[in-house]
Amino acid sequence: MALPLVGLFFFRLYENQLIRQTEGELIAQGAVVAAVYADAVRTAGIAPEQLGAPISADPSRDNNYPYEPIEPQLDLASDSVLPSRPAALPAAADPAFAAIGARLDPILDETQKTTLAGFRLLDPHGVVIAGGGEVGQTLAAVEEVRTALTGAYASALRLRIPDQPTPPLYSVSRGTKVRVFVALPIEIDGRVAGVVYLSRTPNNIVKHLYGERGKVTLAAIAIVGGTLLIGLVFIRTVSRPIYALIERTKRIAAGDREAIRPLAHHGTREMAELSAAFLDMATKLQARSDSIQTFATHVSHELKSPLTAIQGAAELLRDSGGAMDEAERRRFSNNIVTDAGRLNLLVRRLLDLARAENLAPSGESTTLNAALTLLPIDTRLELQKEAGGDIGLGISAENLGIVLANLIDNSARHGARLVTVGAAGAGDRVAIHVGDDGDGISAANRAKIFEPFFTTRRETGGTGMGLGIVLALLKAHDGTIRLVDSERGTRFEINLPALI
Repeated sequence: MALPLVGLFFFRLYENQLIRQTEGELIAQGAVVAAVYADAVRTAGIAPEQLGAPISADPSRDNNYPYEPIEPQLDLASDSVLPSRPAALPAAADPAFAAIGARLDPILDETQKTTLAGFRLLDPHGVVIAGGGEVGQTLAAVEEVRTALTGAYASALRLRIPDQPTPPLYSVSRGTKVRVFVALPIEIDGRVAGVVYLSRTPNNIVKHLYGERGKVTLAAIAIVGGTLLIGLVFIRTVSRPIYALIERTKRIAAGDREAIRPLAHHGTREMAELSAAFLDMATKLQARSDSIQTFATHVSHELKSPLTAIQGAAELLRDSGGAMDEAERRRFSNNIVTDAGRLNLLVRRLLDLARAENLAPSGESTTLNAALTLLPIDTRLELQKEAGGDIGLGISAENLGIVLANLIDNSARHGARLVTVGAAGAGDRVAIHVGDDGDGISAANRAKIFEPFFTTRRETGGTGMGLGIVLALLKAHDGTIRLVDSERGTRFEINLPALI
């Protein structure tokens, strides 16, 4: 977006440079004409009183006599463009100066044929004595001439009078509509002896660029080539990976598991990060979907067994009529009550698991000792506290109590008589160890204990969801749990954030 503005700025800067160049050329030509004219005045022996106004010393000028350079000072951006030059007015020239002008007029005409500049040679009173068809008329009313008659250099930008229509392409250039005017005073013995008044239309930027069309064409080819190269790089590094990722999302949405893999080309580092984040999300969603499918299968199986038993017992009671004795009727009725109780327990445990998986950290904290005080007294075993009971933990006492209660209940149901609980801090994490002296876990079952509905005591009412609830609660608090080796019984290690 900034490139056109920058280009316009340099366009105007270059156009202004052409104005300055034209002014410098006119100053150089005027200086030569002024030197020739001054020599002619001295040779003619014109008296000082016939000259113009005295020139006062300028304290701002550098004291580097006899060198007195005049620098171009026009600025297309800041100087106002004056109207076209006013017409000359009738006047009478001093015969002595008119004779000098008549001798120099052919020289000015020949010079104009080469430089294309307009020359007007003025006497000390502003009357034209040589150059063009205005000889014998005065230009003293022109602003820059009036300044030069006081002995000061003057220049101006004026609207030019075109001799033919300006081509449409030239309308982009402001410099095509102006003409540079330079009024150079001629000094003899500290007085104004005349003025060299020059003008010329500056070189047009479009015309100048046309003159350099070979270089401009090469530059245009380079720009187009660079643009195409940037486009190809953009397509390969940005567009192509984006389209590949879009195609990959469609395949994943259609259930294609083979599509969950990195792209062949990422192009940019940001695209690689985006692709990695997307594939990680897809992997997690796929794992979540598989988990939900497996969970639904387990739930349907766990609910189907007691429902089938209840339905079978109810049908037997219904169809037996009076043929079934009281003992059998009571046995089937007890089966219905037992299976209904199991269904009720399964539903409650499912609700507990759902709450644990969707639990948001409350920001509360506790200690191991505070959580143990919330546990009900279990007469089936002895609880032994070890070191670290006062270490701060990033979990509420209620939730930590639920975790410990499930682990202790599992120990009691597997023959344990003693449970030991302790904690040890390590930086910003705390390790809690819960061990027992029970039957332990067989090597074949060690990898399955955290799977939902896995249990080895289904006949005694086990649902296999206790450790799933423990794992979900700990994940909600940035914690973990793992089974560690133990010489006897079972030993779990819980890792939680420390309270800092």
